[in-house]
Formats: sequence, C-alpha cells, structure tokens
Amino acid sequence: MVPEAPVHDEELVAYLADPELSGMFVTDAVDHLGTIEAVLLKLDAAPGDSKLLNDLFRPFHTVKGNAGVLGFTSIQDLAHKVETLLDLARSGDHALGAAEIDVVLRAVDLLLLMTQDLAARAAGQPAVNVADRRRSLTEAIDALIAAGPSPPDGPNPGPAPMEPPPALDAPRGDDAAPLTMRSGDGHSTVKVSTQKLDSLVDLVGELVIAQSILAEDPIVLRSADDRLNRQLAHVKRIASELQRHTMSMRMVPIRQTFQKMARHVRDLSRKSGKPIDLVLVGEETELDRKVVEHITDPLMHMIRNTVDHGIEAAAGRAAAGKPATSRLRLSAFHQAGYIVIEIDDDGAGLDTEKILEKAVAMGLVAEGEVLAPADIHQLIFRPGFSTKDEVTELSGRGVGMDVVRRNVEALRGAIDVRTVRGQGTTFTLRLPLTLATVDGLVVSVGGERFVIPTFAIRESLRPAAEQIHSVRGSSCLIQIRERLIPILHLGETFSIANARPTGADATIVVLEDGGRSLAVVVDALLGKQEVVIKGLGEMFTGVRGVAGGAILGDGRIGLILDTGGLMGLIDRTALGTAA
Repeated sequence: MVPEAPVHDEELVAYLADPELSGMFVTDAVDHLGTIEAVLLKLDAAPGDSKLLNDLFRPFHTVKGNAGVLGFTSIQDLAHKVETLLDLARSGDHALGAAEIDVVLRAVDLLLLMTQDLAARAAGQPAVNVADRRRSLTEAIDALIAAGPSPPDGPNPGPAPMEPPPALDAPRGDDAAPLTMRSGDGHSTVKVSTQKLDSLVDLVGELVIAQSILAEDPIVLRSADDRLNRQLAHVKRIASELQRHTMSMRMVPIRQTFQKMARHVRDLSRKSGKPIDLVLVGEETELDRKVVEHITDPLMHMIRNTVDHGIEAAAGRAAAGKPATSRLRLSAFHQAGYIVIEIDDDGAGLDTEKILEKAVAMGLVAEGEVLAPADIHQLIFRPGFSTKDEVTELSGRGVGMDVVRRNVEALRGAIDVRTVRGQGTTFTLRLPLTLATVDGLVVSVGGERFVIPTFAIRESLRPAAEQIHSVRGSSCLIQIRERLIPILHLGETFSIANARPTGADATIVVLEDGGRSLAVVVDALLGKQEVVIKGLGEMFTGVRGVAGGAILGDGRIGLILDTGGLMGLIDRTALGTAA
C-alpha cells in the first residue's frame, strides 16, 4: 500500500504514485549527473571542444525531460535553466569559461542532492532545505546569460541533435520486469537491486561452505566409491564456477571514484591557488562494489593532505626549480589477486625531522628514541597528528589521516608511504578485490584455528634457539638475516590454553604491513584455503587483530586475522628497535 504524502508536496505525491518508475529515474539521473561532471572536468581543460559541449548538453536534456514526464518540477526547472546556458554555448553565442564551468558544477551538485533527497523523502526521511541554494544558483545562471554574447574560444560547435528522453513507460505492479537495455553488440544488461545481488552472493557463499564441509566429512573421506568421488568433484567445480561468476557480478570499475577525485582535485587546486595537473591511470580496473563505496572517503582525505602538505606553493616550486604546475598521479592496477591504488605527487616530500619533532612534542615518541624513517612516516596516521602550524580550510586539525588508516584496515587493506625529500611522496593502498572471500593460510594455535590473509605473509620458518632474543625472560624479538623483528604469540594474545611456547617446536609466520614486519608464533600450518568471510556480530566489534570469521572445511569456525590490528598490539618501542 502506497503511504500517504503531504498534500503540499506535489513532487512526493508524484514519486509515490509510481515508486518503481521514480526509482528508475533516480538511478538514471545519478548516472547522468556523474557523466556530466566527468565531461565538465574535460571541458574545463578544452573549453572550445564542440564534441564535449554536445556530450554535456545531451544528458542535461535527458534529466530535464525525464523529470518533466514524472512531475518533478523543481528538478526539471533547474535542469532547464542550465540547459539554456549550454544551448547558448552550443550555438556559439556564449563561451564557456571558468565562471560557467563553476556554476554548472554547482548545478550538478544541487541536482544530485535534490534527486537523492526526493528518494529519501519517499522513504520517510526529513526533507533537506535547498531553497536558498536554488535561488543563489538560479541568480548566478541568469547573470551569466544576461551578460550577453561573448566570443567563443574555438569554432562554432553548432547545435547537437535533440535527443528525446528515454521512454518511461515500464510496466507497473509487482510483476513488472526489470529495466533492460540493449547494447550494440547484441548483448543485453539488466538493472538488478544491489540488495538482491548481495543476497545471491551470500547464498552462494553458504553453498560453497556446505560443499566444503561435505567434501571433508570423515565418512566421505573414508569412502572408496569412485562414482561418489566423481560426483563430489563435479559439485565442487560447479560451486566454484558459480561463486566466481557471482563475485564478478559485484565487480565495478573504479572510474566513477576516480572522477570524483578529479572534481575534488579541481576544487582544491582553486582554493589553494596551486595549479595541478591530475593524471588518472587504470580507470577500468575493477573491484568489489563495497570496496569502492568505502574507499572514497580515504582517498579524498589523502588527496586533500597531498595538496595542502605535499605540493608546494608557487614560490616554493619556483625556488626548487620545478614547473609552476604540479603533477598528481592517481593510478589503480591489479597485483597478485589484490588491487593497488597509488597517489603520487612531485611535491616537497615528507619532512622526516619535523614529523619526529612533532611526535616527541605530542608524547608519541620518547625523547632520544631512535626510529627508522619508515616508522616515522607512519606517525602521520596517528589520531590528532598534524605538522601544520596553522589550521586552514583544508587541514591542520589532526583529523583525516588516522581515519584513512582505520578505514583501510577495516577493508583488510594496508597502506604504505614512500617519500623523497624535495621530490615527492607516493601513498600506496593495497586492498582486497572483494570483501566476501579471502585467500588465506590456515594455522592452528592450541585447539583453535586462525586464517591469515596470504597477501600479508612474507615467509614462515622454524626458528633456531639463537635467533630468539629475550628481554627480562620474555621472548620479544627474532633475528631473521640482518633484521630484528618483534614477536607476537597468538596463544598469549588471545589466552589460548595448550599453545606451544616460542621456541624450536613453534612455527613463525612473518607478516608485513605498511613497511613494518611482525613475527607471529603459531603451532602449525594447516594449509592454504579460500574462505567465505562472516561477520562476528556487535560483541566482537572493535576487537584488535580480528577481521572476521570463517567456517572451515571441517565445520569449525576460524578467526580471520587483521594484520594492521596485530601490528598495533605490539609495543611501539619494540617496533622502533626492530626497524
């Protein structure tokens, strides 16, 4: 039953009259506005490009037309106002300069807010008051149009052919088919609710777990029936293929996130007065949709930090003999089953001495304590840490980079910093392709099982007695070749009875995270396995060193370890000594 809407909100009444069709409009409008923003950023660098002008006009016209069909008049009116300005540019009567680009970007932001607010109100959430923003934006557009004809920067692009809005006559009712779009190569795509897709992925994960438990059942393992073994192998192949295909359905290109970063860099460049040439590489790289959703904020924090801290002002770049326009490179690529995102700049690089001085002043590092440069650079991720002497609009309050580390670790990822003073800094994020499964090494400690993500493992070994170094009778460091690495005993950390002590009978697994190393003591290595990740509920939220749980092949539960969290359990002094 459609809920009643306030009689004064005609747009909400229109939305609730056909919520399915209205939902399709919201989805399409968000896609179109994302496309518009990407084209605008290209047009900012090439204002006379007639193709870009036409590519910009068409989606605005589509959003306006679709909003008019459904009765969303406020969205229609604003889109029409922008469309008028763009039509003047297409006809050669008005050149698009910085002011026009800025005002159209503001319109994109406002249209996105109005569209999402409409859907939120339909879901029962309070409305967002955008009246003042609409009035201010409308006045700005009118002022630009009233300024009269201006000579175009390039040849007259000529008007683009008008495109009618796509038909919005999808069938109504519970039996309505999902929207299907035909592509040029004969294949078709169907828009599916992400909730349905996530449910499918969860069910396939349960199927894989059930198949694994069945395959390792003692009765099945003792069976010598070849026919049964062949059938089980066939089921395993089908389950594996089904899991692979369902996981691929969750994969999306990182292009949209990179486009958001491009807009963010443009805004930061203007606010800071620092010309920046942004280079995007690997926009087609795919990763899990949920990873994309959670990585946006960390990337924005890091880019803001790079522009404010890393890239010098004009005078500083001139004194260093660098070009006035700085280079910022954002790239993504696959590596060993994971995705790597790099933010690389040609700025001043991190000031290692200043970071250490600030850390000593804040009490994060003891006076006279010796730390390796890599460990000093990791201090920028501490809560409240900032080397800024003054608080600016961009940074200086000591918030942001600690959020980056926390969010990256929540995704079971790692972050590394490489810097050369005077030449620039590279932040490297290493993230899993998906949050649904993890490829890990299963280890035993006492009677418990743990899963260590394979990407964090550097090596494993049985230590000799002379490799173990003790302080006050407690084993805390292991010497591997020329390095001293801090030791973490899982049995002691999680209070597991019957765990083997550190010694010749124990097994050491060396982990790496963000340039740091850690030697984890376990009883035995049981084998490599891809497991389906399960949440542990609110009771285990915030438990340091644990990322989730998994049902193993024998039906038992194993905890998935979080490398970054384990690093945090080690005393900071030991880490500094180990480096």
